[in-house]
Amino acid sequence: MLKKHKTKNAQETKKLGSLFAKELNGTDIVALCGGLGAGKTVFAKGIAEGLGIKEEIVSPTFTILKQYAGKEKLYHFDLYRIEDEEELEHIGFYDYLGLDGICVIEWPENAENMPECIKVRLTGSGSDERTIEIEGINP
Repeated sequence: MLKKHKTKNAQETKKLGSLFAKELNGTDIVALCGGLGAGKTVFAKGIAEGLGIKEEIVSPTFTILKQYAGKEKLYHFDLYRIEDEEELEHIGFYDYLGLDGICVIEWPENAENMPECIKVRLTGSGSDERTIEIEGINP
């Protein structure tokens, strides 16, 4: 099922992420799709907030993975800098998927073998209104 939402600013995008988190189960995989500045990390911050994570959430662009603990474990991936499947194998990316935690993946299109997952598509950038489409869960 596809659900479409509109948000007017970062606070609304984060709030939607927080509400969305309450629908997630402990092994869900969430693919955040959208261009630079679309709000993927803001949405991820909302997910973390909804999971009761108190740490500041930052994009793991250079580290590729950040792990957090709240009501559920959260594995936050940023695959922006991944160039090939070998890099994903090297960091054990696929080993995390389906483990005892929720995986949130920015730039999932850089993983050739993404399993079935919840897809969140964000469009818009800067101060533009965002369209956020969620497919694969009933938020």
